[in-house]
Amino acid sequence: MAVSDGNPLSDQRSLLAGSAVVDLSDRGVISVTGPERLGWLDSLLSQRLDRLVPGASAEALLLDPHGHVEHAMRIVDDGDTTWLLVDEGVHISAKGEAPRVEALAAWLDRMRFMKQVEVADRSAELAAVGFFGAIPDALAEVTLAPTGVAVIWQDSWSQVAEGGWQYSPTAAHPSIAWTYAEAVLPREALTALRAGSALTFARPEAFEALRIAAWRPRIATEKDEHLLPHELDWLRSSVHLNKGCYRGQETVAKVHNLGHPPRRLVFLDLDGVEVELPEGGVPITLEGADLTAEPSPVIGHVTAAARHYQDGGIALGVIKRSVPTDAQLAVHIGQTVVPASQVVIVPPEAGREANVPRIPRLGSVKRSN
Repeated sequence: MAVSDGNPLSDQRSLLAGSAVVDLSDRGVISVTGPERLGWLDSLLSQRLDRLVPGASAEALLLDPHGHVEHAMRIVDDGDTTWLLVDEGVHISAKGEAPRVEALAAWLDRMRFMKQVEVADRSAELAAVGFFGAIPDALAEVTLAPTGVAVIWQDSWSQVAEGGWQYSPTAAHPSIAWTYAEAVLPREALTALRAGSALTFARPEAFEALRIAAWRPRIATEKDEHLLPHELDWLRSSVHLNKGCYRGQETVAKVHNLGHPPRRLVFLDLDGVEVELPEGGVPITLEGADLTAEPSPVIGHVTAAARHYQDGGIALGVIKRSVPTDAQLAVHIGQTVVPASQVVIVPPEAGREANVPRIPRLGSVKRSN
């Protein structure tokens, strides 16, 4: 195997240049087959899928009845099978804990009823490899293509998907140059690639730094039991606001049109973090707050952190909507307090997008200027 030089900052540059890939074999792969698969998935998930053509990609969420995110999946169809790529980790529900991919496959299987669809967890035989730009030749040669259409998921994060909505107020979104994709291949082929010298494999933490810098949500890190897609600006890529009914749609519409998401995702520039980076879940407060004070000064938590080759220590965090956008924040790593500057991803005023017509009072007269 061609190996990186061990420097995660160099790995980031190699990934962006297309000279390295990232092994995602700890994630899951689900196949959905049958003539009714796309319409059936469309009725369950947040994204418009009934018109997905062979080779096209999408991202979708499975929400609970109250609109909270339960599962996220990256989706590509090859004309015969719809492939769902699922993050690693554990799904926690009232029934207990289960690997995320197993929990999603089991839920989908229970929802088949009389539909002509079949659901299978293919994670034991298939894996994914992530890359930027054009697919390397060595990877293209072994990518799964049972119908002649390569099973490659192309991330659309660089632009707002059809039917989606961007809350971020910035015109220069950091995802503009995001060219990320994932190829599905047999695990034995991945083993052979890792044993050979045709590809350089970057460390997963290098990809994580690039993801954070692009403000790209991921369920394995950003999810908790209260998560609404609005809070992460995830309407941008994974929710179609004009499609038909699906579970949780009423909450999605109400928050978007009439209310505000109670929390908001922020990008954090960590000041002076030379050795230790915060882990997911560590508290965020306003700068100068005493973490031991009552009532608790905690305003949110870090979801993921990394060291970026250009920006240094960076993180994503979820904080209360009411926190001022110009407030200086602090991240608490044990006894260490790290100053953090916030960059607004989801603004406090996100939501209330409905154009409610104003009805004139009886007898009123419209005056012309």
